[in-house]
Amino acid sequence: MEKLKFLIIGLIILLSGTAMACAEDVIDFEIKADFFSKYIWRGQNLNDEPVFQPSISAGCEGLTATIWGNLELTSMHGNSGDLSELDYSLDYSASITGTEGVGYSLGVIYYDFPGTVTPDTTELYLGLNFDLPLNQSVTVYHDIDEAEGTYVSLAIEHIIENIAERVLDMPVGMKMGASIGWASGSYNKYYWTTDQSKLQDITISVSFPMGLVGWTLAPSLNYVTLVSNDIRDTDTYGTDSDFFLASVNFSKRF
Repeated sequence: MEKLKFLIIGLIILLSGTAMACAEDVIDFEIKADFFSKYIWRGQNLNDEPVFQPSISAGCEGLTATIWGNLELTSMHGNSGDLSELDYSLDYSASITGTEGVGYSLGVIYYDFPGTVTPDTTELYLGLNFDLPLNQSVTVYHDIDEAEGTYVSLAIEHIIENIAERVLDMPVGMKMGASIGWASGSYNKYYWTTDQSKLQDITISVSFPMGLVGWTLAPSLNYVTLVSNDIRDTDTYGTDSDFFLASVNFSKRF
């Protein structure tokens, strides 16, 4: 496991060096700073109180490396001010040759949980996206480590570039999205203690991106609900099965 972690970190460092060697017009760096009122992941209530989730990524020629973190802002888990999760990911995205409007992504995510008893784990994923109305996408994640199971996400998205008149030369857009997740029996047994494959969670979100002094600011509202009654009946992540959460997202590309 430690070797895999260092391999992914090494790939991220390698990608950063590769990006520096690329032509300047194809280098893509992005930083994000996101504040969430709760941390809900695939229907799992990992923290019922506010969190801060920063990330940094470097991309070149379709290859992108990202380091993402979750910072606890309260003492709910006894580690206020600490990073409870660090994810290292490497992604390659491109269009499928010979098709129009069909792209794919494949990659690896290493989940590290410093200072907690949660074991680290690794997922591989493959996704398809379609440049059609509602921008449909499907992504298959397979845990090759702890869970040894599969999670599938089906998603749609619609973007309106400008929903408001320009105020101080700052147009406001709207992005609406929805997704539904399915998980295999082994995945659910690891995360939810039920060993049956189930439709798992539905997420609905709406955000309002706008430019702000060189950054993109995007406040959002989100609703997450668990679909399966068997999963609802477990108390692995508490007794609630429906969640409303708000977020404020800042991002900047270089």
